Amino acid sequence: MNRSSLVLYVFFLLLCSIAAAAGMALCQNQFLFSPGHESITAAFSQFKGTIVGDWNHYGRLFIEWQPALFRAIFFWTIIGLPLVFLIHFIAIGPKDFSHERGEVFYFSSFTRLVHWVAAIFFSLLVLTGLAVVFGKTFGGGSLIRSLRYVHVVSALVFTVDAAVLFLIWVRDMFPAPYDVKWLLILGGYLSKAKRPVPAGRFNAGQKAWFWLSTIGGGFMAWTGYQMFSFGVEAEALRLAAIIHNFLGAALVGFFIIHLYMSLFAIKGSLRSMITGFKPREEVEIMHSRYKIH
Repeated sequence: MNRSSLVLYVFFLLLCSIAAAAGMALCQNQFLFSPGHESITAAFSQFKGTIVGDWNHYGRLFIEWQPALFRAIFFWTIIGLPLVFLIHFIAIGPKDFSHERGEVFYFSSFTRLVHWVAAIFFSLLVLTGLAVVFGKTFGGGSLIRSLRYVHVVSALVFTVDAAVLFLIWVRDMFPAPYDVKWLLILGGYLSKAKRPVPAGRFNAGQKAWFWLSTIGGGFMAWTGYQMFSFGVEAEALRLAAIIHNFLGAALVGFFIIHLYMSLFAIKGSLRSMITGFKPREEVEIMHSRYKIH
């Protein structure tokens, strides 16, 4: 590793550390997350009073959607998608590509570092976010309050990390005409055959996940901050909560899809984000429009 690369690594990790420290400082002074004497019931009553208000406009939507629609969406997302993928795994199975023809360098060490930081903190966001959504099921109280603390810190670190990841990958993530065909055949994952799939360095599914997790993640960070700080009027705060829940459900869904594709859909796929290399056969078939250098 040369000196410039080392400086880049240190600078990135420093940014993430500052974001984590900022998150902990913010939580220290926020009534929902602080370990003060106020009970969680009283804290939630204050929060609910601000969100619900006089039931005008988005207040009624929030009350009607939060306990029923949103929880149902999250529930069927985390139950339905794994069941669909289980059926896919049994009926079609994973794709297996040979390493005999060599490998293609795909991800630099810095890209892998940024990706793994994103993976860790996004996973924490998903788990803690679901815990908050189903807080009543888990008994509420200090456990959920602590998980909210983790959620906020994770959000700040992920926001910084996602911005870096955006700069690294954005030029490869713009839609291309062949992406439409990829979507029509679902990337070739409905067939056991190894036929070339129209995709560049990243396929249409990966591009959708990129834009949702970076731009959508930015909106999640903004709406989450409004809910955290009460920095806008009550009506805007209610709308922020609704947007946060809808985007959150979409992100959880894509997160589950990404996990399946990385861990099960292609044998050894996760290895590329560890070593930086993909089998040449996999690149030629699953990314047939990518020019191998």
